[in-house]
Parts: sequence; structure tokens; C-alpha cells
Amino acid sequence: MPPKRTWDAELYEAHHSFVWQLAEGLLTVLDPKPGERILSLGCGPGHLAYKIAERGAQVVGLDSSPEMIGSARQNYPQLSFVLEDAARMRFDREFDAVFSNAALHWMLDASGVARAVARSLRMGGRFVAEMGGKGNIRHIESAVERAARRYSGPNLPEPRTFFPSLGEYAGLLEESGLEVRFARLFDRPTELEGANGMEVWVRQFKGYYFEGLPRAKREEAIREVIEELRPILFREGKWTADYRRLQIVAVKSADSESGKG
Repeated sequence: MPPKRTWDAELYEAHHSFVWQLAEGLLTVLDPKPGERILSLGCGPGHLAYKIAERGAQVVGLDSSPEMIGSARQNYPQLSFVLEDAARMRFDREFDAVFSNAALHWMLDASGVARAVARSLRMGGRFVAEMGGKGNIRHIESAVERAARRYSGPNLPEPRTFFPSLGEYAGLLEESGLEVRFARLFDRPTELEGANGMEVWVRQFKGYYFEGLPRAKREEAIREVIEELRPILFREGKWTADYRRLQIVAVKSADSESGKG
């Protein structure tokens, strides 16, 4: 099991606002209604939980990062936020919907999370989510791994992300007692903020590959990653991350729950 990651909530807020800004379409799919009780899973700094609450729903935000929950509570003190591992949450048929954006791929116990989501939903409740899918950040990961091998040797850190195929994740949800109603895997190249956007991204999301190096070697390795990616992902003065997203909608129905624990 890889070590639990620590998030720099301030860096995330300052440079990765696109994560929640690009979720407007997913919120439309969720279509929260006044009075509904909705769980925002992997809520981060709370911005999407707030948008759901603006529609009149009762929102609970959940995240396993103390830094993110601290930021969410500071941003939106009127909302309820819970510090908890999603796979261990004990909600029981409490929610009309569970919503998650750009968070599930960090939750490595995917089966445990899926079971917990199914358990938390009322009959007829929906699960609306978007995450990194198979092939996500292929160029970035390849460049990072090559640099890590050059500087740290062949033994790379254990993966800290889970990018499933459409069939893999749909099957996992169905095994957990959810009926998949819609799923798609699609490319979404995403512009990063600033001339050093890729460097900031690598430090935030892939910096753990270089944690054991002396500072000078770590900086050199990251520079090499950036220069390898420049001909591929830098165009007209802008960096783009090669994102592929998996979007899915599932429902807890009597048929899907039958025989599930």
C-alpha cells in the first residue's frame, strides 16, 4: 500500500481551478433538486459542494485529506464536511445522490469505495461521477517514469492513481450493487495555468516520484520531465495536460441490489 499522500491545498486552489470549473457539465447531469440530500465524494476545497448547495440540496462533503477538508471548512463554514476515507465511510441509505469529480482515481481501494457508495444511497439514488480513465495523462506519466528511472533506479514508487477502462469500472460498480445507466470514455485535453503550468502540475500530482532525491537532483529531474514534454504538450505558449476522462451514471435499483451485501 503506497503511503498516504499529503495535499498542498493552497497550491491546488491557486493553480488547478480548472478541476472544478470544468465540472459544470457534470453538475448538469447530476441535476440536484431542492431538498435532496447529496454526498460530494472527494470534495477537495468544497467549491462543487457549494454549487450543489446553491441548487437547494442538502450537501455533505467528504474527503480523506485533512488539508482539503480544512480548506473546505474555511471556504464554506455553512456546509458540512467530513474527514474520512471513502472506502470506510459508514453512511447507510442516507443520500439521494453521490457526486464525485476528479477524485475517484486517487482512491485505490476502488471496490471498497464502490460498495460504500452503493450502501450510502437510498433505493433509486444515483451515482454521478467523472474520473481519469484508461490512457489518462499517458505522455506525462511516461516522461515522469523515465526520469524517475534515470535518477532513482528501476524500482518506481507504487502507483497512487487508478485509471480504469470503461468496462472495468462499469463491472466494478455492478458487482457492488449499482446499475450502470450511462458511461463514456473521452479525450479532454486541458489547458494548464501559466507558462510554468506543467511544472506546477508535476510537482503537485507526480512529485512523489522524486521525493527521495536530494533537492538539486529532484529539481534536475523535474526539469528533464518538462523538456521532454515540451515538444508534445506545449503549443503557442500554453501547456496542455493529456487528460482522458471516464464519466459514469449509475443507479441503485431493486434489481441491482438483489443479492448484494
